[in-house]
Amino acid sequence: MKFDTPAGTTPIDQLKVVGRAHPRVEGPLKTTGTARYAAEHHDVAPGAAYGYILGAAIGKGRIERIDTTAARAAPGVSAIVTHENSGPIGKGEFYVQRVLAGPMVDHYHQAVAVVVADTFEQARAAAALIRVSYARGNGRFDLAAQKPASPIAPKEAFGGPSELSVGAFATAFAGAPVKVDETYTVPDHAHAMMEPHATIARWDGDKLTCWTSIQSMNWGCRDLGLIIGTPKENIRLHSAFIGGGFGGKGTTQSDLALAALAARVSGRPVKLVLQRPLMFNNTIHRPKTIQRVRLGAAKNGKLVAIGHDSWSGNLAGGRTEPTTLPTRLMYAGESRLLRRYLAPLDLAEGNAMRAPGEAPGMMALEVAMDELAEKLGMDPVALRIANDTQVDPEKPERRFSTRPFVQCLKEGAERFGWNARVAKPGSRRDGKWLIGMGMASAIRGAPIMKAGARVRLGKDGRVTVETDMTDIGQGSYTIVAQTAAEMMGVPLNHVTAKLGDSTFPETPGSGGQAGAASTTAGVYAACAKLRDLVAQRMGFNTADVTFADGRVSSAGRSIALADAAKDGEIVAEDSMEYGDLSKQYAQQTVGAHFAEVAVDAFTGAVRVRRMLAVCAAGRILNPTTARSQVIGGMTMGIGAALMEEMAVDTRFGFFVNHDLAGYEVPVHADVPHLEAHFINEVDATMSPLKAKGVGELGLTGVAPAIANAVYNATGMRVREYPMTLEKHLASLPEIV
Repeated sequence: MKFDTPAGTTPIDQLKVVGRAHPRVEGPLKTTGTARYAAEHHDVAPGAAYGYILGAAIGKGRIERIDTTAARAAPGVSAIVTHENSGPIGKGEFYVQRVLAGPMVDHYHQAVAVVVADTFEQARAAAALIRVSYARGNGRFDLAAQKPASPIAPKEAFGGPSELSVGAFATAFAGAPVKVDETYTVPDHAHAMMEPHATIARWDGDKLTCWTSIQSMNWGCRDLGLIIGTPKENIRLHSAFIGGGFGGKGTTQSDLALAALAARVSGRPVKLVLQRPLMFNNTIHRPKTIQRVRLGAAKNGKLVAIGHDSWSGNLAGGRTEPTTLPTRLMYAGESRLLRRYLAPLDLAEGNAMRAPGEAPGMMALEVAMDELAEKLGMDPVALRIANDTQVDPEKPERRFSTRPFVQCLKEGAERFGWNARVAKPGSRRDGKWLIGMGMASAIRGAPIMKAGARVRLGKDGRVTVETDMTDIGQGSYTIVAQTAAEMMGVPLNHVTAKLGDSTFPETPGSGGQAGAASTTAGVYAACAKLRDLVAQRMGFNTADVTFADGRVSSAGRSIALADAAKDGEIVAEDSMEYGDLSKQYAQQTVGAHFAEVAVDAFTGAVRVRRMLAVCAAGRILNPTTARSQVIGGMTMGIGAALMEEMAVDTRFGFFVNHDLAGYEVPVHADVPHLEAHFINEVDATMSPLKAKGVGELGLTGVAPAIANAVYNATGMRVREYPMTLEKHLASLPEIV
């Protein structure tokens, strides 16, 4: 099906199932512990061996010798894979990291060897017997040290241009009556998902089947094939349930590639689960950024100059963190200069993490906007309203498809009680607590991509949907089933959704806030074809037929849907493909975040009291699962604001706090009541469902809203995340 003109009225607009709050259809499996994750498919590979990765003990250098003699003689060991016996190893298209070191070591904990043994304990014990001699090299581990010599990043496939100039920024900024020119630092962040990267790999001749934890099936098959030298069509991946991903399981990582290699070398199925430290130093992460934001405004608050320079680092061939993305579209302003610099660093690869670009970019831009509001003597909400734009600032002829940004700001301010905010910092107290309120804007792209599905109508009238879309906890099973139920006119419990199998029709998978909108559009296309097949089999006019209450009706005739398949299952497969609407319109999600914090006047400890997110993301397919996505993003934003930081040992090149004991994330005691409110809108330029993604919008803007609230409470502006207490303790107001 081709979608190249804005949608009119569609069967989805009935909203009998779509748009309603439904509990997750897979919820009972998860709450009873019967949903099987990657490492839990114990029956698919009887007698599987266990793989254990030995990570490099240096951050940069060369392997001079690997002595595996003692390890090979250890109990239960059947194989040890190193660069000496692995065969040629390539790279995937998305990540630049090499999954196996040798002879060069690119970064700390890069895999040096994989031990295969009968039990996990035997594999781990044998790995400790391997002796590796290294020649340590001079690594580059400190972004700040590399910053002065860092060039503008080359052209990148994602994130827009690395350098963009519109108007005369230097002149406009110099002449602006009110200016902000500040630098903000966002540290390295870990995905820190609950389920570790895990794979069970089994070869049957030249055919490879893997049960793995990966967000994109088709990217995974493609990249795995390139890495291990196997045709994509000979690879099948299963990923029915994923225990968190956040971009960290986007495509093939070391667990999948090395499990497949270990199974090939050992001649037996292999289960490989990354130990927690390797999830930090071996896989990808959100890289540190140093961002300089310059804002120039007229006295009425109108922006006349917007400058955003950003520095990040990566392995050779890696890309930047695209922090300038939100600055391109967030506010009006005739003159702008946006640049991203890329430093060579010898740390684990920096790559996609939830809302790449927008999340850390807004952590700088939105604090700068708060600082500008203070200099102007203007309310922060009013400043943002004054700089709203309904057109792409770079291409004024290109309008936003929808952008109720001002509505988000006004409704958010009213719902949150923003008028109770005291503008003067440090003025509001509650006993020993200093109370502050802050807010920030939110924006995230609304990409939509080709996606397919296969739909089956059984003799019993049940509908089964098959698509390679994955579920990383966001509710994919439920919205896929809702879409099919709405299209076929059956109750939700008459639909079975099957996901996460690479032999199913392709989708973009879970990532980039594209999965929900893209996949449900693919399901729509397949169901539309199935409706036609059903109508034809029943002798109905396909242009004048309705599907409702389990029946198909046309021209006064009404037949049970199940009767259409009484002579055999009816199967339809199709995909949704797109024209150039995304070029005609700027398709984005927008919102606003509000936060109230309390800061202990004696210790500087910060407690978030309450938060509100107001989101405009097209039609909300399921308010229950959408709310879960948004409050999950808000929780992650609390972590980014107050505690999350992978600390780099710049002498030896590794992340020191590489486990969940040292890398702090929010726990229940850190998270207050979170409110998510959705603006009632549809976007007909997106798809027949008129929906957009929302999961990453719930994160962008959260951390700066908290940062601005902390400043309002204390009067101390912290421009280096996370805002740990030592950064403002010395400057807290004196207790009266």
